[in-house]
Amino acid sequence: MAQMKRTVIVASAMVALTACAPAGYEGANPGAAEPVAVTAAEPTAAAEPQTSPSPAAPAADAPPADADLTEELNGRKVARMGSVVTDQDGWILYRFDKDSNDPPSSNCVDKCAQVWPPALTDGDPELNGVSDDKVGTVTRQDGSRQLTLDGWPLYRYVGDKKPGQWKGQGVGGTWFVVAPDGRKNLSCLPTGTPKPVAPPAGQQAGQGDPNYSY
Repeated sequence: MAQMKRTVIVASAMVALTACAPAGYEGANPGAAEPVAVTAAEPTAAAEPQTSPSPAAPAADAPPADADLTEELNGRKVARMGSVVTDQDGWILYRFDKDSNDPPSSNCVDKCAQVWPPALTDGDPELNGVSDDKVGTVTRQDGSRQLTLDGWPLYRYVGDKKPGQWKGQGVGGTWFVVAPDGRKNLSCLPTGTPKPVAPPAGQQAGQGDPNYSY
């Protein structure tokens, strides 16, 4: 796998909020992004220190048989939001300010990961409009591998009900749509600070849960 760049780049200034549609605008218009004729290389068995949240993390073996893998990373354009990254089904992907990209690590686990499912991989995603030198993986606490972009772990949001929606933008003041270069896409932000949706039924968490702070 090509070496990922570790430079943290400060995102440019936000445009006027009046130019934004409500969070969840679902008009997706894939741009003329040229496919990148490469795929992310399979990580080696001897994972480098920066690809693991801790030395004690389990080895990155094959994902569980029932894992919902992210098989593609597609750089696209959507109305209002501009440049985004989607998976193979068109779901927009996000990054989390409480994570780290240097070294890459995910701090969204347990109930958080039920609301923000990690973009898991077998190490060989197809890339379109996303540069392979930006793509990597991080080993999660359960040993699964999660895709990263410029070192930032990638996630979906269960509050998005259709591909192309971006209702997770600005949630908690820490979740943002990710751009194809790994930066936060701040082109369109909701007014106020949206709260996350509750975890799926049966998970016994809600806005009153003190641990529900993501």
